[in-house]
Parts: sequence; structure tokens; C-alpha cells
Amino acid sequence: MVASWLAVLAACVTFLTTTPASADPVGDCTATKGAIVAVDFGPFGGTVQRGCDTTPTTGYDLLHDAGFTTTGTEHDGPGFICRIGYGSFNSGTQYPTADKESCVLTPPATAYWSYWTASPGQDDWTYSQYGAMDRKLGDGDVDAWAYGGTDIGGSTGKPTFTPDDVRAGGDSTPDPGGTPTGGPGQIDTKAAVAWLKGRLTDGERVVDDGADTPDHLLTTETAYALAAVDGDSTGLDKVTAFLAAHTVDYAYPSGTGQAPDATAAARLALLAESTEGDPRAFGGHDLVGDLTKNVCAAGPESGEPIPGCTAKGDFRNAGYAEGQALSVLALLRAAVTPPAETVDRLTQLQCTDGGITSILIRPGEYCDGDPATTGLVALVLHRAGGHDDTVAKARTYLTTVQRTDGSFPGYTGATTGSVYATAYAAQALHALGNTARAEAAVGWLSRQQLTGGGFGFEEGATDPALYPTPPAVLAGTGTSLATLTTKKTEPTDPPTTPTSPPATPAPGIGPDLKKGVAYLTSATNLKQGLYYTSGPATSRADFGLTIDGAYALAATGLNNAKLRGIVDFLDQKGKDGEGRTVNDWTGVGTAYAAGGSLGKTALLAEAVGRNPRDFAGRDLIAALDESVCAKPSTAPDRSCAAKGAYRYAPSVFAQSLAVMAQLRAGEKPEEAIAYLESLQQDTGAWPSLIPATDDSDVDSTAIAAMALDLAGGQKAEAAVDRALAWIASKQLSDGGFPGAAGNSVNSAALAVQGLSLDGGKYVDEIAGARKFLASQQNADGGFNVAKEGQRGSDLRASTQAVSGATGVSFGTLERSLTGTSPQPTPSPSGSAPDIVTPGDTAGGAGGPTADGVSGGGALASTGVQIGALAVIAALLVLAGWRTAAVARRRVDAGGER
Repeated sequence: MVASWLAVLAACVTFLTTTPASADPVGDCTATKGAIVAVDFGPFGGTVQRGCDTTPTTGYDLLHDAGFTTTGTEHDGPGFICRIGYGSFNSGTQYPTADKESCVLTPPATAYWSYWTASPGQDDWTYSQYGAMDRKLGDGDVDAWAYGGTDIGGSTGKPTFTPDDVRAGGDSTPDPGGTPTGGPGQIDTKAAVAWLKGRLTDGERVVDDGADTPDHLLTTETAYALAAVDGDSTGLDKVTAFLAAHTVDYAYPSGTGQAPDATAAARLALLAESTEGDPRAFGGHDLVGDLTKNVCAAGPESGEPIPGCTAKGDFRNAGYAEGQALSVLALLRAAVTPPAETVDRLTQLQCTDGGITSILIRPGEYCDGDPATTGLVALVLHRAGGHDDTVAKARTYLTTVQRTDGSFPGYTGATTGSVYATAYAAQALHALGNTARAEAAVGWLSRQQLTGGGFGFEEGATDPALYPTPPAVLAGTGTSLATLTTKKTEPTDPPTTPTSPPATPAPGIGPDLKKGVAYLTSATNLKQGLYYTSGPATSRADFGLTIDGAYALAATGLNNAKLRGIVDFLDQKGKDGEGRTVNDWTGVGTAYAAGGSLGKTALLAEAVGRNPRDFAGRDLIAALDESVCAKPSTAPDRSCAAKGAYRYAPSVFAQSLAVMAQLRAGEKPEEAIAYLESLQQDTGAWPSLIPATDDSDVDSTAIAAMALDLAGGQKAEAAVDRALAWIASKQLSDGGFPGAAGNSVNSAALAVQGLSLDGGKYVDEIAGARKFLASQQNADGGFNVAKEGQRGSDLRASTQAVSGATGVSFGTLERSLTGTSPQPTPSPSGSAPDIVTPGDTAGGAGGPTADGVSGGGALASTGVQIGALAVIAALLVLAGWRTAAVARRRVDAGGER
């Protein structure tokens, strides 16, 4: 199961109440158009209320577009649905009311809003394997929210009505595939690049037909395509060298002493950044510095217009939204925080329908968006963070204008698909997590590829052209200018003397861990190389998931540099886009300090050689010791489940992590260990939740076994033996293991870690599980949540799959960071740009302040994807605690640990 519930918050955090959009009338949805959501207010004296969204995107958006309001928790953000209201019921009052549920911590499993889904033609509810933010909707889908309690498998607590009771009317059954309906396909990127190479003069430059001078723009675009397909190559080096030698011709048409052409300078800077070059010394020019020094302080309205400035925040001579966006992206990729006004300028180009215009308009001017510009700007704003609403509206616009064949029109009113627009839209949708729509767009592009490998401008074109081909290549490789790189992810040298080697090397065919690590550390996923976010369009850090990623990197040793960056960010109290630190997540020093979060953080510190007694400025071990409950708490206080439990530790996972952290720090929390042992069932399994329920869970059993294996002693050894035997008995015929999400990647990975405690005995089971994990790995290196259900790589499942596949228990995980260096990170106060003012060439510092705004984001089962099921992620505070460790051979009972 995947998790994330808990209760930790900083006093400064405020939870976000989301208001409804202008709702579509229920009658506007039909069996083949739109999606329906139904909310049962019965427990609060109301009835079932329905709403409609004619252009459905996600379950979260469906709620609000259908006219409902929601409130999240202070700990998890708005994505964890804690309260729901509807205008026609009791004047829009949200339930449960504050006197019943504070929405500070995640609500208990016995009283929360559970999330249920049904596909077209399905008349039975499915307990959602995904949170509402990552539930991708199609026409004819139905969602439901029911208040009360349910078990981890969703076998209880279903809505009292059926999907057919509330779904839209209509006689026809919608296509269960949803929209768009265009078939899949793959672009032959090698053929496309071969065609592009054939268009190069002397293998280094593009010269248009009938022209004598190089086309620097198309030469740069061609270089991007070469980088995406060939990587570091002689051909790419030759093109890059040509552009470097002609930097002045392209980027400084007015002379080197004048402001550059921002679009050209940004393109060259992005090429340097994508090819491991230096954008501060490209062709002898500091492209980054020249961009930052030439930001418009005002537009013509100032009375003293500056050439190349349309409005405040423009990069001089950017000309169009494309140039503005590329300039912002170039600074971001150079680890420079763009001036706030340059990023805000992009948001000012958004039209009322969510599209973004290609022209640098001023406020109040006519606005007409197009898919290509919308895709590019959405990519950049997603990378920048802090503009979630704009990104969400842009994404909605893209899903609205996408044609049923998967293509996108080039402009408003166009009746045919545009290759260029579809390529940029596909890149954006891929980055924003709309995988199905991105794949449909790439499928359409594949059908437009011409015999020679190139692409024409529009659907049905017979002549290839240079301009649309490179963007199509990037879409076909699943990358974009925000992530393009020729750098190969190579493993760093592990410690020369490994500690506690695995008893038996993980046997059998397993997943590609290099690809898995590349997925986890990609710029798309790991924000600024520092943390993972709680959702695709938020800058709120998911600290639990971030630590899971660090565990995976530590377990593999395949990217110690990125691991160092994450650890430093956490240890140095780095702030996410909302100004939160890891201490806000653990709640250390507050009344809501959570044992599981404290343990998870302390374990990471111990694994990489940091001091858990002084991590992020806090003594986590002392805090853990203080959080061991002396007795159970009484209602309404639900902090302590029992004597020996940790405060606000709602799961076996949380208890186990805290136990291991204290053990690794040299302490032996006897009461906490005894309580963990007491939760084991006669079968050898552990339940998932605390207080104990009747369920038996592979994930929880594996983590408890790791904790007790580390604790040692005759009783613990016997408990571990029984646990491993039970885990082995649950293996499915394909090597997988059952979890809350079905045949679960998380469960299989944790089973590998648990069974590896006695690897010699369970060699066949481990091999089968690793083969199953390999079958669930996608082309991008990430992993599905489960064999069944929604396809596509999931970060939470991927962190566990990568660490679990190593077969190591994180009770003894060690990864030395010796030899690594602090990673460069964007500084809100550093590298401040100069703002150009009339009559002056230098200005004051710009950019956002270091303090973020609290609120937003999501990390809960009912709002973000949980990879298991809504309730468990709602229940188990540690967002995917499946941590990794260095597996070791178990010693005889009574032996040294």
C-alpha cells in the first residue's frame, strides 16, 4: 500500500479552502459527454448532490467544476479532501463542521470522505486506487464521495447508491476508452533525426533553400533534436560549435554592447544547458548574465519607452511569448531564480479560456490563445512553480481543444491538426501527468511522419519541413526543453568497504535500476534537484515522498550527487515553494510531532552518515523518545493508540520506522518494540493500521519484520520467521503480491526487502517478485502502481520499486556521501537580476522573497495519487515510506546485530 496520512504541521501553515468554478448544469452531461460526481450528504441530514463537468480532466477538478467546495488539511494541503460543501445544501456549509473535525491532521479511518469511481458501463463502485488529483477522467466516468469509514480494501463503506443511479442520462454507452480516441503510435525519432542531418550544410548549419546565410533558429532546433536522440555525439558537437562561433550573429544583432535578442540568447543558453556546456561562457558570452541584466522595468506607458519592451517584466527584444518563456526557462536551468515580474508576465498572457496567447499583449488587450504557446508556457510555469492556478487552467484548455484523433489545432478556428502545436502540447501534457492525452498526441504525430522521416506543418502534409520536425522529435522521446539533457546517469563509486552486504544477491531478472534512478532524478520529477512535490501543478513539497526517493538513491548508489542535494536540502532546512521545511512536516517541537515522520527523517540521516540528534537543527532521537506513549489517549485526543505506540503514528509502518530510527541511534525502545510485537497476528502477518484492524497486509508485515530483525532477540527472531513465511504464502502466480491497489508494485518491492532478510531460503520467491517488478517498469524508467488499473509511471510506486528491488532492508542502510560536493541550488536572494530603468543600465535586485506562502499542495489519499488506495494514503502518514536499506544476512538468534 502506499501511504501518507499523519499529522504534523507548523503553526504557520494554513489550510486551503477551494471555491467552485462556474458549474456546468447536470443536464449538459450525457452518456457520451462529460463526467458526473455525486456527494452523499446523508450523514449530515442532506441528500445526494450531483454535479457535471463537460470537459473532465481530474477527479479533483471535477468536484470544483461541478459546483462543490472543499477544504484540505493543514498538514497535507488542499488535495486531501477533509470537508465538502455544496451551495444548495445548507447555504454551502462544508461538512464535517469545525466542531466535529479540525482538519489539522488527517481524519481517522472511521470518519472521512472516501473516494469511489466507476467507468462507463460499470455499475459497481471501485475504491479509488488514485487520489482525486491524479484520477484521469474520460467521458462517461462517474465519481462518488461518501462520508464514514471503510477498511483498507474498500470492502465496506461503499456509497448507498449505484453508479447508474447518478450517472448522466442517455441511451448510448460511451466508449470506455474516453477521449481522445486516436490510436497509439511511436515516432521513428532516429529516422527524423537522420532526415534533419541530411538538411545540414557541411554537417553544421541549416541554410534555407535559395538563401546564402545560415538559419540560426532552425540550426538550434536541429541541435535539440540531435541531443534528444543521439545524445553526446560528434554530429551534435559540430552543430554546437558552429552556433558558438556565430553567437554574435544570432543573439547580438545590434552588437555586443547592446541588449541581446532574448529569444536567441535563451535558445543558445538552453542548448548549452542541455549539452553539459556553460551558458555563461557560450561563444565567449555570458548569456545568462545578459538576459538577467535586460529585464524591462516598464513599458511604453511610462512615457519613456525602452526599445524592445512591451510591458514591465519583459525580457528586452523577446518579441513574443515564446521568447519570454524560453528566457525564463534558460535562467531556471542555469539555477538562477528569474525575476518575479518575468514569470508573472507569462501569467498575464493567459486568456479567459485558459489558453495563452503567443503575443506579448498588455492587460486588457485582445487575447486569443493557441495550443503550442500554451504548452510551452505551461511547461515553464510548471518548472518555475508557484503558479498552480495558471498551469491548471492551461492544462484544462489543452484538454478542451484536443481533437478526438489526439491532435491539436494550430490556432482558434483551425479545422486540421498542427504538428508543431501537437508536439508542444504533448510535451506539456506529459510533464503535467496527463499521460493518456500525451500518448494520444504522440500517436497522432506518428501517423503524420513522412516516408523520409520528417514532418510537414499540418495534417495530411506531403512535404517535410524543418520547423515542425524537432519539436515532434522531442515529443517522441518524452522530453522537452525543460528536461532535455545529453548527460548520462552513471553510478557513483560505492564505499570501498560495504557494510552489511546482502546475504544473497537479489536473484533473477529484475528491473533496470539505472533507468529507475534516472526517472526519479529527472528534472521533471525532482524539483530543482531537491524535492518532490505533492502534485503535478504545485510547489508544495511532499517530504515523505522526497525521503523515499533518497532511500532509493541510497540503496542503489547510482546517483550520490542527487542524494547529497536532497539530504542537504532537508538538513539545511531548505524551503519548498510555500516556505515549508522538513521540520514543518515532522512537527518536531510542536504538540503534533509525529513519530513516524520523525523516524523516517532520522533513518535517512543515519543512513547517509548525518547526525540524527542534530538534523535540520533538531534532535530527532530525543523527540522520538518523548513521543512514546505512556498510555492510550482518550477521545477526542487521538494522539496515542496504546502504551508503547508513538504519538500520531497511525500505522504499523510509522511504528516500525520510529523503532528502527531509535535502534540505529543506539537506543532500545523496549515498550515500542513490545507494542509492535503485540500487533502480530497468529498467521504471522501484521495489520496496516493502529489501532489494529482485522486486515493482514504484506507491506506492513515486511516493514515490521525489518524492524524486529534489527531489534534482535529470540522473540523477535521467531516473529520475523513467521512473518516471512506468511509473506511468501501470499505470492501470486506472476510473482506479484496483493496490496490495496491490486497486484501491487509497492507490495512486491517490500516483499523483496522482507524476504531478503532470509534470502537463501526465499530465493525463488525473490526472483519471481523481481521479475514482476520488471514487468511493471515503463519506458521512462518509472513504474505502474499495480498490474491492474490506470497505466503510467507513478513516483511513489517508483521510489519503492527501485529501493525494494535491491533486496535490502533499511534497518541497516548505509551510503557514504564522502567525495560528493554540495549541489548548486537556486537562491531566491542570489544572482539577482538587474532591472533596466530609463537612462540607467543597472537596477535593484529582483525576484521572489525567500519566504514562501503557506497553504496549497496535497499529499493525501483522497486528493493526490496514493498508488494504493485513498484511505491508506489518508491513513498512513508517511507518503510511501517504503524505504530502502542495505540487506544483510540474518544471524542466529542471540547473535550480534
